Amino acid sequence: MTVILAPPYLTEQARHDWELLQRQTAAASPFEPAAADLLPEPARRWILRTIAPGTPLRRAVVLSMRGTIRLGSWRRFHATQVLLPLEGFVWCASAYLGLLPVHGYDRYRAGTGEMRWRLLDAFPVMSGMGPDITRSAAGRLACEFVLSPAAALDPRVRWKPLDERHAMAGFPVGGEDYEVMLAVAADGRLEGVTMSRWGKPDKGPYREHLFGVECEGETTFDGFTLPAGIRGGWWPGTARWAEGEFIRFTIGDALFR
Repeated sequence: MTVILAPPYLTEQARHDWELLQRQTAAASPFEPAAADLLPEPARRWILRTIAPGTPLRRAVVLSMRGTIRLGSWRRFHATQVLLPLEGFVWCASAYLGLLPVHGYDRYRAGTGEMRWRLLDAFPVMSGMGPDITRSAAGRLACEFVLSPAAALDPRVRWKPLDERHAMAGFPVGGEDYEVMLAVAADGRLEGVTMSRWGKPDKGPYREHLFGVECEGETTFDGFTLPAGIRGGWWPGTARWAEGEFIRFTIGDALFR
């Protein structure tokens, strides 16, 4: 299977992660609906809607998306992301500050998170590494497992029911355990995902904040049905959502590997 080439502005380490994370899933067995029988009812409904019977359970995915991101004000962006749930991601994007292009990436793999953004590929706009960036990136990875639904059947994922619409998924990322709550409609549509994530959206010190996404519509690729549109940010479902929301995008393509 052809490797999707990395953008030219990636560092050597980010390029290595990009190539490693999109390797084809070994021995991807076809999905059998009975495999969802032991999941909590909301998660079972979601899996039966989101994975067509017989679909190879590939977990690595390359996503393309476009939308708006809040960088002071709302600005248009387009991005490509390599995602392997529970293992890592590299999200590469391009946006504009006025007429000037900003390129960069966020990444997490093997216990290390990083962000690196440059104006005109030369002048630093925002960069960071270290324990706080890593912990926040690991939380993002945990939240995004729903973009590769086969990951929900990974034996490392521990499911528990909450009520008729909500189920909790718990699993390890980078040596820490994370819990992610899914909200699922009666027909199996994924409505949203929330979790406690490390960050500093209020400009204070790093600490845990409510984080999540709201899902809109559906789109299908390679037998997997994903949310067509996503709105993400801090404090979803609260009075601070308008303040905390920072990204809105639609998924244009998804290649499962």
